[in-house]
Amino acid sequence: MGSRILLIEDEPAISASIAYNLRREGHSVTTAADGALGLDLARQEVPDLVILDVMLPRMDGFEVCRNIRQSAAAELRQVPIIVVTARTDEGDRVIGLDLGADDYVVKPFSMRELTARTKALLRRSSPAGKKRGAVTPLASGGIVLDVENRRATRNGRAISLKPREFDLLACLMQAPGRVFSREDLLDRAWGTDFVGDLRTVDVHVRWLREKLEDDPAKPKFIETIRGVGYRIRAER
Repeated sequence: MGSRILLIEDEPAISASIAYNLRREGHSVTTAADGALGLDLARQEVPDLVILDVMLPRMDGFEVCRNIRQSAAAELRQVPIIVVTARTDEGDRVIGLDLGADDYVVKPFSMRELTARTKALLRRSSPAGKKRGAVTPLASGGIVLDVENRRATRNGRAISLKPREFDLLACLMQAPGRVFSREDLLDRAWGTDFVGDLRTVDVHVRWLREKLEDDPAKPKFIETIRGVGYRIRAER
């Protein structure tokens, strides 16, 4: 059974082509030609995935992404988002990830690439995908992850983590003291079929530090190993 996808794209030819190809894959596709309408539809329908262009009339894609991630509805906050950016606008990609996008594609892109990314993200965000390989609980440095129910606490107090933040932290906490390369973390937390920038890992590590460290500028829980990657400091 296909998924419900919300496509927010203002270029008619691109929107029609994407919608056609996704429907061929069996998905139900709702389209919006401006950001404000797209956000309204996201709130009304709570789709399984949003494909979001950056340059939109009335409300740009960044603002739409920000509003979805700050929504009062927990179900909407968890919806995966693929941001579509122009190839020359490298800063758009970083901003999109900062705001909570799960993936991005750059124009011009092939429909094969977009449908593959869509399929991979839907698979990872499904209940079965989230529970695959679950190990529970994971605990280190006062942080406890209930992987089965996707809950996190720090010193007994609940922490709100985005889906990819949770997956990344779970990867690191499975082996405190072990150094994971960015490539390894990208494969483990995003999947081997994710085709993205290694800086995706750096952005999510920064978010985690802001939530887990007493002083994010001087992290003591998630350590950077220069030239290699990251690790959770082993308890002594």
